[in-house]
Amino acid sequence: MSAANSAHSVVEPSLSSKRIAGTIVVLYALITLIPLVWIFLTSIKSPPDSISYPPKIVFTPSLEGYCNLFTTRTRQTPDYIASLPAPAGTCDEVTRKRNMVIAGPSNFVPRFVNSLVIAFGSTFLAVFLGTLAAYGFSRFKVPLADDLLFFILSTRMMPPIAVAIPIYLMYRELGLSDTALGMILLYTAVNVSLAVWLLKGFIDEIPREYEEAAMIDGYTRLQAFRKVVLPQATTGIAATAIFCLIFAWNEYAFAALLTSGEAQTAPPFIPTIIGEGGQDWPAVAAGTTIFLIPILVFTILLRKQLLRGITFGAVRK
Repeated sequence: MSAANSAHSVVEPSLSSKRIAGTIVVLYALITLIPLVWIFLTSIKSPPDSISYPPKIVFTPSLEGYCNLFTTRTRQTPDYIASLPAPAGTCDEVTRKRNMVIAGPSNFVPRFVNSLVIAFGSTFLAVFLGTLAAYGFSRFKVPLADDLLFFILSTRMMPPIAVAIPIYLMYRELGLSDTALGMILLYTAVNVSLAVWLLKGFIDEIPREYEEAAMIDGYTRLQAFRKVVLPQATTGIAATAIFCLIFAWNEYAFAALLTSGEAQTAPPFIPTIIGEGGQDWPAVAAGTTIFLIPILVFTILLRKQLLRGITFGAVRK
């Protein structure tokens, strides 16, 4: 009886293995969170504290970085500042302590909105086109399918800088430079190859018999695709959307080369935030912190689909 009770499944890990694995996961999570925590702490430091050496761990929190991120300021004489009415808010008060006044809003909000429009617009198009193409490759006999799939994937093998100049010349001739439409089309073209390859694997795992049964019941091919295949491919679509959004959201090289004003996104704008006497690191950290929020929220909302999508098809009956 004692031998039977002490026996355990070879598949189930032992208690010591669970503890070791749990410790490793916790340590890895803490190490990966250190840069994010440091960025957030820098965003609530004052400019002198942000560049102090050795770095200050204990400091007085300040909203100056966020105020500098969302406003533009001009230096004024102490007499002029003393003649002004009482500060209208926290940012006004913080700015006057530096002998400056708020001249107006900064360009961060328009750049942030551009990032939202371009990233989510290109992600939607890439996933939409990738789903249709992946379904075609998975369900129909496409001539030279393997060669076409390799050609589609090869578009992601070259570094962006290798094609940046030709794309810049082409966009200049077509009038797409510094436009949201041009950036959406470009990011869609780059992401659609990844979407096709990822989604083809998910659709291959969906049995054809489901569609055949639906078409026997009177559904058309399109109706079977929409009502049978798409609901079962939701996990794959969610996982693909996250990967496509991460690329479009963080992309810097094309955004820096092809945009400069109207369609400029946040990644090339944040490093250009200049403060008095040099780089305004609290404002840069504040912009980075805010820039992380949408992609973080999007990933958290789809975390269950992402986990199921990554493990989809891992176990076969």
